[in-house]
Amino acid sequence: QGQLVESGGGLVQAGGSLRLSCAASEYTYRFYTMGWFRQAPGKEREFVGHITSGHITVYVDSVKGRFTISRDNAKRTMYLQMNSLKPEDTDVYYCAARRGDGSFGSWGQGTQVTVSS
Repeated sequence: QGQLVESGGGLVQAGGSLRLSCAASEYTYRFYTMGWFRQAPGKEREFVGHITSGHITVYVDSVKGRFTISRDNAKRTMYLQMNSLKPEDTDVYYCAARRGDGSFGSWGQGTQVTVSS
């Protein structure tokens, strides 16, 4: 199905911003709903939000108004703009593609986001 590669993570102070990228190896990803997830050590992976092929976005309540998902199909890349970051946003962030059965797959390797207080 191809590969997804996340980048853009790093260390930022509370209140700061980061933009994550998710690059797809295949142009067919432009037809897929793409999602962002995050996971802390020892915890379950949490849904952050997704964007459909028609650019409709959905977010978990905890990030609404602070995070924005976008995509550039010509560049085969999805973005997660994160503003007003909080220490509780510290996690490894992953992107994935929604499969035909509705589940997400083709997980990338993740990118670490650390927000210091």
